[in-house]
Amino acid sequence: MTIRVLVADDQAMIRHGLRLILEDRPDITVVGEAEDGYEAIRQARALRPDVCLVDIRMPGLDGIEVTRALAGPGRPDPPKVIVVTTFDLDEYLYGAIHAGAAGFVLKGASPALLVEAVYAAQNGDTLISPRLTTRLLRLVPPAAATRTAPATPLSDRETDVIRAVAVGRTNAEIGAELFISLSTVKSHLTSIQNKLGLRNRVEIAAWAWETGLARTATDDPGAAPPPATR
Repeated sequence: MTIRVLVADDQAMIRHGLRLILEDRPDITVVGEAEDGYEAIRQARALRPDVCLVDIRMPGLDGIEVTRALAGPGRPDPPKVIVVTTFDLDEYLYGAIHAGAAGFVLKGASPALLVEAVYAAQNGDTLISPRLTTRLLRLVPPAAATRTAPATPLSDRETDVIRAVAVGRTNAEIGAELFISLSTVKSHLTSIQNKLGLRNRVEIAAWAWETGLARTATDDPGAAPPPATR
């Protein structure tokens, strides 16, 4: 099934770049573009895309207002909205997720992460740029995370992957750090989610911080510290 995407950004060059990245995949097509918030809402309601990529700072309505209008509480059959922005401010991150966004991706992220966010949103998941994960946990800890131990014990390798997720590593960085392939990283993440009953990497990171597992990662001198809160 083809994933239909609407791209909303006030810069034509950015819209063109996002279109090129997305349409490089055979199962993604860009069905429309918008250069301001009002146009984004109009096109989303007319074209009924599966996923909307929305910039934060746009004329008319900003990306958070657009997200709330399209995917906020009580909206019937809402599209999945991913906020794509240069600005990693706390108020934008919190505002986007609170407004109903299914993802928050920085424009400096890799094309692969953007595509992964689209797939995740389409599958009902949420993807946040990994280096923002721990910051989000300080703002809105996911309610689904739990301190209870998994019914099926985690393997040592799964524990390593959880620690890496908790300090904001991407899948590629986890693979390089643990000397495993990208597909193996994804397999471990799927297994972890099933064992812990969690939906995505944000909730995995939340579980790690709540249980203290993440602290053992940040206590490691070789581990990157979590991003500082602004």
